[in-house]
Order: sequence, then structure tokens, then C-alpha cells
Amino acid sequence: MATSLFFAVRSQAALADGDEIATQYGFQEMPIAMPPGYDTQPMNSVRVVNPSYAKIRSWVSSVGASVAINDLTGHGLADGMCIVDTRTDQVVVTYTPTARQADRFTPFVLDGAPLPMDRTMAPTGCTPGDFNGDGRTDLLVTYWGRTPVLFMAKAGATELSPSSYVPREVVPSQSLDGKYHGPRWNTDAAYVGDLDGSGHPSIVIGNYFPDSDVLDPGGLNNVQMNNSLSSAKNAGGDHVLRWAKSTTGTEPDAMFVEERDAIPFDASTGWTLAIAGADLTGEGLPSLYIANDFGHAHLLYNRSTPGHIKFSEATGQRDATTPKSFVLGKGSFKGMGVDFADVDHNGSFDMMVSNITEAWGLEESNFLWINRAKDDADMKRQLQDDVAPFTQEARENGVAWTGWGWDAKMADFNNSGNLSILQADGFVKGDIDRWPWLQEMAMTNDDLLSNPMMWPNVQPGDDLAGDDELAFYARTKGGTFANISKQLGLAVPTPTRAIAMGDTTGSGLLDLAIARQWGPPAFYANKAPNPGHYLDLNLYRPTGESDAGKGLTNIGAPAYGATVKVTTPKGTQISQLDGGSGHGGFRSFNVHFGLADQAGPASVMLCWRDATGGMHEKTLEMKPGTHSLVLTSDVQEVPSR
Repeated sequence: MATSLFFAVRSQAALADGDEIATQYGFQEMPIAMPPGYDTQPMNSVRVVNPSYAKIRSWVSSVGASVAINDLTGHGLADGMCIVDTRTDQVVVTYTPTARQADRFTPFVLDGAPLPMDRTMAPTGCTPGDFNGDGRTDLLVTYWGRTPVLFMAKAGATELSPSSYVPREVVPSQSLDGKYHGPRWNTDAAYVGDLDGSGHPSIVIGNYFPDSDVLDPGGLNNVQMNNSLSSAKNAGGDHVLRWAKSTTGTEPDAMFVEERDAIPFDASTGWTLAIAGADLTGEGLPSLYIANDFGHAHLLYNRSTPGHIKFSEATGQRDATTPKSFVLGKGSFKGMGVDFADVDHNGSFDMMVSNITEAWGLEESNFLWINRAKDDADMKRQLQDDVAPFTQEARENGVAWTGWGWDAKMADFNNSGNLSILQADGFVKGDIDRWPWLQEMAMTNDDLLSNPMMWPNVQPGDDLAGDDELAFYARTKGGTFANISKQLGLAVPTPTRAIAMGDTTGSGLLDLAIARQWGPPAFYANKAPNPGHYLDLNLYRPTGESDAGKGLTNIGAPAYGATVKVTTPKGTQISQLDGGSGHGGFRSFNVHFGLADQAGPASVMLCWRDATGGMHEKTLEMKPGTHSLVLTSDVQEVPSR
């Protein structure tokens, strides 16, 4: 009884703190412009799948929604969006509802033709990036049923339209009959970053199902499910694609070489749902966290050299009081999303990981991995010894249990200097509760699981965590987090998958876009009532092109891998230019810091690689506001547009 009263009082206190802290935030939902006639076409609520998956077709249809916010026009504001809508299995390019008139265009659907596309394929993600270094924003689209496609922005394009892009295969595949004959990848995660320190972005693809005919109703009986609920390793796994060369102009292209031994084999065959990266050691090379469903996640230390990508795995250490699943790399939970950020405001990267934490269902725990290295040198020494110096502190911070989690993102939405933690949430929406069946399956012998026929029915009408709501955790005065999504009007009981964010207006406030599974996407404009001061950095590398600033060209290419430390009297924060990470949601390239009441200059330490891979570091005094910086061997500030 005493224990029950303790938890009841603690919950009430957290709720009260949440009500108070919620007054510091505010969001307004705004309608998203879609292509002409888009909403009049048929809208699906489940996919056509391989006959072997018929009884679990709602489970198989439970992913794919994606959203990204970025500067697609090159006009200096992150007010463009790329959306994967599972209702139509289409990739929509549009503008944010807050976009200025000069950045608006007629929304359209990306078409992969003349590349071979067919009904057995469905898009699952859209990652903006500059893959040939010409300063224009390209779009990397991943799929179930085929390898990714790069939609390369053409030189000379004066506005966004379908003709502004040319589709290119990321993995070379020959077709003499117009049909697709390449690998049947089933991709659920993509990461983009300068992995080898060459000054060019490479790509990591995380696949879920093994290469097979998942979405082919006439396909071979070559499909399977995971061979364990806690340590499955029979999936499509992870592929590292190193940038090799590229071309610009009206027929742009970017070519990649697969580094098949980049990731240790035992760490590369999981059911991957999310990937994120950050420079943990100050070496200018991002280490990766791979979140896998049904088993172990992997923290991969980057040991690459220019032209050669290589990772080694680091795992946590266990003591007498640490549960096995709270040891990084040894957990048995269902990793669904991951993000790097400085949660405890001490100048080092921590990680938030989404798992399945459904009360009275599969009540595991989210992971909040807190960086316990003394400094960069200590982190490097331990990672080189295959040790991951992180401790799992989700419960202590109030973020352990949310629901059926997916994408996770961390950012400062009121410029208080404190990060909020957002989680997409929910699985399959229906009317019939199927948790008893799923719990029965959880007790099944692992040797039976890989056969889809041994799974319980999950079909249209069945429900598993279908009413879970987007979570918005804000830091309270007590130091822990409280979920204030209801107070903010964000708690819509529709399964969500992906979260994107960016300063779409140049106001210094981050707006939100949400991708929903079998529901319309949503956009929320930030209306924080009394935000603090901020520092927004646009970090570019020069392109060497004379038409910079014209058409769709930006003032430079994004400085992949650049990290920034900002120090004020209240402490140090670290952030990075995120080239694309998580599960389905991709933030803009802006590096954003909330400065609270710091109205004067802050100390800003930049660490970056130039276009040839050279490593540089410089500390500047910078006033609050938005700054655009061109990074070569030095730092040059240019006018922000």
C-alpha cells in the first residue's frame, strides 16, 4: 500500500509539473498543401502482401510513413517538405504551411520513371541531402521491394517541379526488359554522413525483412519472420555505401561502392528500424547506433580512413545491479528509433532510444543512454577498447514508458536551453484487442517464430496499441521530464511513425511535422509564448560553382559531420549538422541552440572537415540569432537569406 501511494503521489507531482511547464510551449496545427486532386484518389489502409503474410498483413503494413523538413529551394529557409504517405504509397514534395510566398510551388509526386518501378514496391523514407556537392538539395528515397533511388536536383532548374529532378539508382542494376532485377531490399532506416572523412556523404541503409517478395501478391514463398523475439539475426541487415564519385549539371549523378565488411558481420544482420550517428570522440568521424527490432542494438565506433569505411562494435559494461537489457548492445528489447543529443547539457552526446513500452502489453523500457566518458579522449580510449561508456537512465529521467515507440527526436522548442524529447507512438489501429494473442506468441518457442503461419492474426480490424499518442517530454523544474502532449494538443490517438523539425520561418523557433501510419501527415507551427534567445547556424562547404544563389542552388553544400559546442555562463551544449538519422523522420540541416536569457555573445567552437576531408577547429564569439557560415580551412560568415 505504501508503495502504491508513493507512485500515485509521484505521478500527481509529475502531472502538476507538466501542467506548469506546458505553459511555456505552444503549437498550432496548420493544413499541408498536397498535389492537385491528391485527396480525391483512393486511400488505402492496408497493403497487398505476399500470400504467406496474409494473416498478418496489418502487421506487415505497419511501417513506411516518413517526413522530412529542409531547404529544398535553396533560398535559405528550411520550409520545404518531403512526405511518404502510406495511404497512397507516394512520395510528395511540398512546402511547409509557414513557407514564405517566394518558396511556394505546386506540390507534386516524385516519379522514379524511367527506372523500373512496379506494384511490388512501396516507398518508406525520403532523406534530403546534397550527394554531388553542387549546393542543390537532392532526395534519397528508400523502398520495400527494391534498392534506393536518388532524385538528383538539376542545374538550371528555376523552381521545384517533377522535371527538376532526375532519378538515379544508388545500387547499380541493369534492366534489358524494363523490369526490375536488382535486390529486393526492404528498407526501414537510412543514415547519411561523411563516414570516411573524405568530405563527401556516404549512406547506411538498414533493412528489415530479408531480401524477399514481401509486397508481391504473386511472389515466391521466400518470406519469413524473425527467428527470435530477443536476439533475431536473420533479417535484411545493414549496408554501407561509400561515396565514390559524382557529376553535376543538367544530368547529375552520384555513385557509391558497397563496403561489405564495414560493419562486423554479427552486428549487420538484425531487423533494423533506425540508425543515427554522431562524432563521439572529436575525430570528425560519426559513430553509429543501429536500433534493431527483436534484439540487440549496436554502437559502432568509426575507425574509417578516406576511401575505406570500417566500424568496430563497443558494448556497455554490467555490474551487479544492472539488468542485462540495460547493458548497451546486450539488450533484448525492440529498438524502434534513436537520436543523439546533449540531454544533460554538459557538452557530450547522449542517446534516446524508443522501444515497446506498452502498459499491460510488452512493458519493456525506453533507453536514455547518458554519456559517462570524462572527455573526448576518454571516450576514444574506451571505444577503441570496445567499451561503450553509457548508462541507461530513462526511468530516473521520467521517459522510460511511453507506449509502442517509433521515431525519437530531441530539440529545444522554447529556446530555454533545455531539450525536449519527442516520440512517435502506436502500432495497428482497429477495434479488436489482440494483446492476449501477442502475449501468447511471446511465450512461443523461438524455433517457430520465423514461420509467418505461427503468428497470431493481425488483420484489418485488429488493434495493437492503436490509440497511442505522440509524446512530448519537457524538462520540469524538478529536473525530470513530463509528457505534456495532451496539454499542447499533440495527443492525437492515431499511430505516428516519424518526426521532422526545422526553423521554417527564420524566427529561431523549431516547427514540427509528423508522419502518421494510414493517416494524413500533420504540421505544427511553433507558437511558444515567451521563447528565449537562440543561436541558429547554417553550415556550408563551398561548391565552386559560379551560379551559387540562383535557381535551386544554395550558398553551399551542407557541412556533413560538423559539430558545434556553445558555451555560456550556464554551461556548454553540443549539437551537430544531422545529415539524416532516425526512423523515417529527418530534421533540417540547421544547428540550433536555445540560449535562454543569454543576450550577449556566446563562445562557439566549430569542428569540421573541408571539401577534401581536412580537419579543422575554430572558436568564435557569436551574438544570438541566425548565422550562415562557409567552412573551408577557415570560417567565413556570409549574409543569411
